Amino acid sequence: MHFKKTALALGIIVGTSFLVACGGDSNSKSNNDNGGGNLTREINLLAGNEHCFSGGVQTDSGTDSNANNVLDDSEVLSSTFACAPTVLNEAKNFNRIAALPVCLQDDASCDSDETTAAEIVAASSDGMTLIYTDSPAERVGFVDITDPSKPSVLGVLGLVGEPTSVAVKGDYALVGVNTAADYINVSGALDVINIASRSNVRSIDVGGQPDSVAVSPDGNYAVVVIENERDEDLGDGAPPQLPAGKVVIVNLTGEPAAWTTQTIELTGLAELYGNDPEPEFVDINANNVAVISLQENNHIILLNLADGSIVNHFSAGTVDLTGVDATEDDLISQTESLDDVLREPDGVSWLSTEYFVTANEGDLDGGSRSFSVFSTAGDVVYEAGNSLDHITARYGHYPESRSENKGNEPENAEFAVFGSERYLFVNSERSSVVFVYDVADLTKPVFKQLLPAAVGPEGALAIPSRNLLVVASEEDSRDDVMRSALNIYQYGSAPQAYPTIVSNDRADGSPISWSALSGLSADPSNSDLIYAVDDSYYKQNRIFTIDVSEQPAVITKETRITDGNGVLAALPAGVLPASAINADKTVNIDPEGVAKLADGSFWIASEGSGNAIDGPVASMNVLVKTDANGLVTQAVTLPDAVNAIQRNNGFEGVAEYQGKLYVAFQRAWQGEANVRVGIYDIANATWSFLFYPLDAPESQNGGWVGLSEITSIGNGEFLVIERDNQGGPDAAIKRLYKFDTSVLADGAIVTKTLVRDVLLDMKATGGLVTEKIEGTALLSNGDLLMVNDNDGVEDSNGETQLINLGNIL
Repeated sequence: MHFKKTALALGIIVGTSFLVACGGDSNSKSNNDNGGGNLTREINLLAGNEHCFSGGVQTDSGTDSNANNVLDDSEVLSSTFACAPTVLNEAKNFNRIAALPVCLQDDASCDSDETTAAEIVAASSDGMTLIYTDSPAERVGFVDITDPSKPSVLGVLGLVGEPTSVAVKGDYALVGVNTAADYINVSGALDVINIASRSNVRSIDVGGQPDSVAVSPDGNYAVVVIENERDEDLGDGAPPQLPAGKVVIVNLTGEPAAWTTQTIELTGLAELYGNDPEPEFVDINANNVAVISLQENNHIILLNLADGSIVNHFSAGTVDLTGVDATEDDLISQTESLDDVLREPDGVSWLSTEYFVTANEGDLDGGSRSFSVFSTAGDVVYEAGNSLDHITARYGHYPESRSENKGNEPENAEFAVFGSERYLFVNSERSSVVFVYDVADLTKPVFKQLLPAAVGPEGALAIPSRNLLVVASEEDSRDDVMRSALNIYQYGSAPQAYPTIVSNDRADGSPISWSALSGLSADPSNSDLIYAVDDSYYKQNRIFTIDVSEQPAVITKETRITDGNGVLAALPAGVLPASAINADKTVNIDPEGVAKLADGSFWIASEGSGNAIDGPVASMNVLVKTDANGLVTQAVTLPDAVNAIQRNNGFEGVAEYQGKLYVAFQRAWQGEANVRVGIYDIANATWSFLFYPLDAPESQNGGWVGLSEITSIGNGEFLVIERDNQGGPDAAIKRLYKFDTSVLADGAIVTKTLVRDVLLDMKATGGLVTEKIEGTALLSNGDLLMVNDNDGVEDSNGETQLINLGNIL
């Protein structure tokens, strides 16, 4: 049997024992090629092989220099691999089991306005304790995940400076700390922290601003990337801005007091800004070779830690993108092209000793919205292209407000083996998701699933020994209803819990893009269909047809709302904004509720904007009727006396019952104690009103309470969503109430009855509670569906949860 030693382009050797252990087969054979001394041989690779984790065939070729008609190991000149097609393991999935807001370190209920963040996360050797960097608070935090579904805070350790990264070596957490006074007078340290005692045992001067820390798999080395970052407010923020960045290798032999350092200069390597390298991220493979990304320089360096030599370096290159949205115009239109886009990678992760992946976030003028797989020779063997943007559009997570920048913005990558599968995880900073890929064939990643995260996922950590993945989301702003969190996912036999809604393709092959769902309605005759609308976050408003017989539910059709007959155009000036009707007759209104009628038509509640008393009023609240194809056939405004007391937070839902439309206002208007429920008699074209008493705010963060939907449940009874404007640990009121209108006269105050407090249902998704539940639909089988509005993925994690509450009425 003849096993080769794989000689990599960099002189890195994979020994013969590897192929024996991972499936070299006795069926290897040599063949003479054309009788000219050139031989090939094939080796069957069993499952577990580094190149082909699901098995395959390795073909070696070379010259029969000893004329024995057998291709010996020493005669192999090249090898190729034909891996078995990747088959996704549908029996195993990742699901979120917890999201810990790190503000719990400051207050037991997160009742704190202080900005705190989890940016990079590591775990103790036993996988029971998480250690994360908290840059704004200049500290590291500790979290107990003995029960990963119920993580608990263990406290924090203050640092002298800003922590930027953390890795673990045995009993110690190694934390990069930026202590620089400014961008020119740079300084920093590698703080060595005893995890058990949460105390600092040594601080190692690294001579600059650290940005990333990694420990080698064998524990012999640490690498500290010294970025010496730019002042982005200086000029146009472009390099060069000295001092230059560099790398520090730390020899971890012995106890921390004995550790030594070696500084490696990186100038003169990159084609872009070669005298000002800005290394960004580092990862180390089993051969103690570090891959280092130079994001602004669009460059990659491979560093041998044993001797400090640079064994290869190369440009990260460019990408030509097609089928992307490159214009921020409040529309998701993935039909544009971008040429020669610099990858500008941020996070990097080894997939093997031969391949690594880059998360191409971009900076300056780059950002290919993708991830790439490189060989150590510098060849791109896989490019994700536009696929991440398309996936986020299909799952409702595409950040349209970043279209002119970097789309979903891949931030970081992590790789690990879970049981019989190899997985790659890619964090998307702006879409707030984690892409999961099966990489049985390292050169052909296959998308497996998408995981929701809190806003701005940065650090990623796989703990395969415990079947866990941990992702740190760094964005924290209590005023914007965002809290930084540690997201914890478990790999197991449960089916995928997310997404709850996906979309089909359009005729051109691109996905039906969707987001910001603001109202629901069940089909009167088909229990498998519901309808939703998107709100004013997007132009060219649409009605979505959703098949709920599948899991996840599927958006099968998008119907544009159009004013082809000029109904909206004929409304008096000031009812709608001047930009309400586009040249192609599509409309830009604010659909907040939708009701599907038995004849196939729709009524849509469009919310007004502005305050009639404090002014100005940008638009009024309007009921809009369309036919089944979205063509506007009628528009109804409120009585003048009611318009005169308009405030923001108007129409939020609409329902039809026995020839009348029932419209929920969100909050009480000027001078009124209770919220209006408008009743429009379609045949008689008359309005009457009931008044709804809201619960008082109960959130520890104050805020307000309002209505977000109204649904007819028969016999003159209606269901409404009552919610506060709070999310995460501040959320308090997310409730469903019903009331009976059958015996109420115009002007009466309704009597409401609690149907369900859905706060527990929202917490059961494993994530932070979303602020805006905005839609309900009652199916003919009695099941009640509820959905939230994800705000177009702006100041939001983009998560859409369509929850079936069952037959609760």
